[in-house]
Amino acid sequence: MIIEQIYTGCIAHAAYYIASKGEAAIFDPLRDVQPYIDRALKDNASIKYVFETHFHADFVSGHLDLMQKTGAQIVFGPTASPSYDAIIATDNQVFYVGDIKIQVLHTPGHTMESCTYLIFDEAGEPHAIITGDTLFIGDVGRPDLVQLVKSELTQEKLARHLYQSLRHKIMPLPDHLIVFPNHGAGSACGKNMSKETTDTLGNQKKTNYALRADMTEDEFVEELLTGLATPPQYFPKNVLLNIGGYEQLDQVLNRAYKPLTLEMVDEMVATGNVLLLDTRSPQAFAEGFIPDSINIGLNGPFAVWVGELIQNLQQPLILITDPGKEEESMIRLSRVGYDHTVGFVKGGIDAWKADNRPLNRIPRLEAQQFDAYIQSEKAVIVDVRKENEYHSEHLVDATFISLNELEQKWNTLDKEKTQVVYCAGGYRSMIAASILRAHGFLKVVDVIGGFQGLAPVTTLDKTAFVCPTSML
Repeated sequence: MIIEQIYTGCIAHAAYYIASKGEAAIFDPLRDVQPYIDRALKDNASIKYVFETHFHADFVSGHLDLMQKTGAQIVFGPTASPSYDAIIATDNQVFYVGDIKIQVLHTPGHTMESCTYLIFDEAGEPHAIITGDTLFIGDVGRPDLVQLVKSELTQEKLARHLYQSLRHKIMPLPDHLIVFPNHGAGSACGKNMSKETTDTLGNQKKTNYALRADMTEDEFVEELLTGLATPPQYFPKNVLLNIGGYEQLDQVLNRAYKPLTLEMVDEMVATGNVLLLDTRSPQAFAEGFIPDSINIGLNGPFAVWVGELIQNLQQPLILITDPGKEEESMIRLSRVGYDHTVGFVKGGIDAWKADNRPLNRIPRLEAQQFDAYIQSEKAVIVDVRKENEYHSEHLVDATFISLNELEQKWNTLDKEKTQVVYCAGGYRSMIAASILRAHGFLKVVDVIGGFQGLAPVTTLDKTAFVCPTSML
């Protein structure tokens, strides 16, 4: 028996590959499915099933592409109603992949169709559980996403379902089982996930707050619902794509992979409909970028921030990338449903420079320069981290605008003043700086290394306090 976790760090996502005796199954695949097909080919195995733990919110699943390319059957848990052919399993139904037995455990709570797959090895012994968003390492799935699509399914109702699922379906299972969740730290599908991506169920029973043996249902609901951040705006849109279907990724890429001359870019920009998206690193962007372009770098949680900041999944996009990164940018956009890239700047930023076109730049401060610069320029300090980061510790004179709210709140800042922007490490602050520049702020400065760099060296006052859990 082969069980492999295939982890994609930029969206904190885990898919699973299982194989036995020439047959294979994929669990919760990403939309770019070729790596799963290649993995099965390596074992000379045919993909028999694509198991989905639930309708995902944070990414567009690859189940339909895998079905179309391999003939595999899609399996969902009870109550699922997709708009395409799939097996809707019953609770405790068993599937076979070679000599491996896979039992469906209906575990509603994160969503109503959520299920956990109990994996038995060739000897018939229980070996692992693939839990989707029902159980994470150190956390459980948030129960407030379904109401974004079905308002009658409130977060409290789902939380009570999840309590029952954990107590009656998960916790009675043997302690030696390996827990394989769908996400790790950095995902917005929970609030306190561990950086670890596997554990034993026995250890989770000891360490995971949600599996505390003496916890009442009311206590569980209160603790689970306290401190949930607002879910990203693209989550319900991805759910609907996963339920209703979507265009095959190959078709999306064939349409999007279009090198655009500078004249073609001019014509498209003149329509006012396209967004220039620069996927280079913050440093490369700062040194010179096309006016009005927005920077969301591939070297960070790219898809997450695209989903947070670009409101319309149908937004036409023109990409500016490092050489050879055009297709990767398109794939990572499509993972979260952004399928309307219309092309990329042929030759990238070098072509723009060679044509002697104007470039904008964003000055960057080293942490050691920060105090003197703020005092000499009488600059406004803008903290664009998350609310819990800000309330944990921040520069006392900082104006707080979380990055995901900047588009709605940028007009509260004074364009006549210099804005010095920081985040935790420098990735989000350059996104914020690019947004401010696009909105006409001419005096924007980024802090290299962010708060992590500032904290040890700045003499400006900092403030820290214990954050009420309701603010996390």
